[in-house]
Amino acid sequence: MVGNRPEGGAQFAETLEMTEQELVQRKDFLEFGDADVKALTGVNDLARRYAGSVIEDFYKHLLSFEDTNAFFKDPQVLQHVQNMQKEYFLRLTQGNYDLAYTQNRLKIGAIHERIGLPIKSYLGMYNFYLRAVATRLVEAYEKNPDQAWSVFLSLMKLTFLDIGLAIDTYIYSRERTIREQQEAIQELPTPVLPFREGLLIVPIIGLIDSQRARQLTQQLLTSIRANRAKVVVIDITGVQSVDSRVANHMVQTVEAARLMGATVIIAGVSPEIAQTMVTIGIDLGRIATVGDLQSGIERAEQVLGYKVLREQTSAHVA
Repeated sequence: MVGNRPEGGAQFAETLEMTEQELVQRKDFLEFGDADVKALTGVNDLARRYAGSVIEDFYKHLLSFEDTNAFFKDPQVLQHVQNMQKEYFLRLTQGNYDLAYTQNRLKIGAIHERIGLPIKSYLGMYNFYLRAVATRLVEAYEKNPDQAWSVFLSLMKLTFLDIGLAIDTYIYSRERTIREQQEAIQELPTPVLPFREGLLIVPIIGLIDSQRARQLTQQLLTSIRANRAKVVVIDITGVQSVDSRVANHMVQTVEAARLMGATVIIAGVSPEIAQTMVTIGIDLGRIATVGDLQSGIERAEQVLGYKVLREQTSAHVA
């Protein structure tokens, strides 16, 4: 699962263009070859003997930190994850590091990203595994340290292959989340609200890109004609930032409204947006701007000739 949608390792591999050729290139870059496969499968029995203690030590370490301990409050969840980690650990020395292997690794990475486990904790797992296995190898091959070192180097190559796959899933999942958020923001309606005769208010919330800016312009100009509007207040308080293209498009919108006989007032300009406009050289003298929506409405009423009077009340003393 990633986000709220299921996605298996095979689908992830396809989405990330993880082909046989790509896998071969990654192995070649890490110099991971047949000798490494032989070295790793040769210590599978050793891995089986030490798997339980390695995983137990790892989770003692993991649970000693408050930020990672928070993910495993449920004992059943903890037991399930421990079993998965044991399978993962044993799979490191079982050979057949093919496309199915990468699909499994991609799926595991996606699961950790989905539950929100920080990548620093995920990478810390690999660090712990390498250190724990190094200790076991030194003990097992006390009389043959060269073999212990050779096996450790092979394991490190495979581990870095897994790290690359894990980072790919984190990056892909985060980018997709950002895309979905942007799409959701773009789909937010931008209402053009008749406030009073001759006055329209356009509140904009969220991200503005070029496409949304064009849609806004078209909708606004249509509403100006339909409502015979003389003043439009565009409230961008809910907009965090705009790029140079969108800023220029806003200027064009102001000019297009002017040609239709309407004055546009931009309300809620943030310091960041103001800086963008200044940086790209927009002539702010041709754009009426105010700090907030209330000020925009007051300016619009002045343009329309409305005069607001405070009601005077007199106190009566008995």
